[in-house]
Amino acid sequence: MLKTKRVYEPVEPSDGIRFLVDRLWPRGIKKEKLEMKVWLKDVAPGPELRKWFAHDPAKWQEFQKRYRNELEANPDGWQPILEAAQRGDVTLLYSARDTEHNSAVLLKEFLEELMEK
Repeated sequence: MLKTKRVYEPVEPSDGIRFLVDRLWPRGIKKEKLEMKVWLKDVAPGPELRKWFAHDPAKWQEFQKRYRNELEANPDGWQPILEAAQRGDVTLLYSARDTEHNSAVLLKEFLEELMEK
């Protein structure tokens, strides 16, 4: 099972394997506190897309298209998450304030679609 969680929320046993999926390290967080398996920077939106989107909900529709294109072109970035999710619980960690319009939410949706195939 895949789920998303802000890095500022406490670790729970139900999180399973935890992956940080942001390109930038979250402010004010120490590595030890995250208790993550690995930081997968390359699965996050590229620098140009990240800057263009700037967490603007008005750009969400277009961001989804562009980020999906990046994901489809970069299976090496998300393959470790997919493999872990096929074996057990996985939590995608992100730092964005907006819990509905962020790349981790879209990544989760993208991976769930792959798992259904």
